[in-house]
Amino acid sequence: MIIKDVSLETVCGVTSKLPQNTLPEVAFAGKSNVGKSSLINAVMNRKSLARTSAQPGKTQTINFYNVNGAFYLVDLPGYGYTRANEEIRASWGRMVERYLRSSGQLKAVFLLVDIRHDPSANDRKMYEWILHNGYEPIIIATKLDKVNRSQVSKQVNAIRQGLQVKKGTIILPFSAQTKQGREELYELLDRLLLLGESQE
Repeated sequence: MIIKDVSLETVCGVTSKLPQNTLPEVAFAGKSNVGKSSLINAVMNRKSLARTSAQPGKTQTINFYNVNGAFYLVDLPGYGYTRANEEIRASWGRMVERYLRSSGQLKAVFLLVDIRHDPSANDRKMYEWILHNGYEPIIIATKLDKVNRSQVSKQVNAIRQGLQVKKGTIILPFSAQTKQGREELYELLDRLLLLGESQE
């Protein structure tokens, strides 16, 4: 995959009507401090396409990025932000659930988990919730550059066990800083988008 053109096409808030896109979509979910914006910028080969912030939980919208006029990368709001009150967290949940259940073009959901730590209760809850909504998430283990190479296999196994992932689930270590894992992610996206088959 060669990224030639990327644009933020649609931003949806809690009360927004979701777009009826005709191009395939891949969605990225993750807790507020997992490095999702950095990953999106690295994947799209842009420095500040998705805004990174020192304040986790900044993304409160669903953002649709048109990539090469061929597919949409969908940035879902970060979850698990402790400073957000229950009402806001619940509204985010309803918004994401509405998207997962109504999108006719969603081919895959990527769940980002920090490779340095065992999955949190929120990570586990999100994994099960995505399954409940009909998708088998592909796991991206972020911040790969923060662990020693000798620890990678152990940490990936910890994620596998902590989430109790279904057999055959892909777990892809990734670093937004060094771009390690980006080519593997491109190949995965190529396969998903060329197949044109939903994981539902």
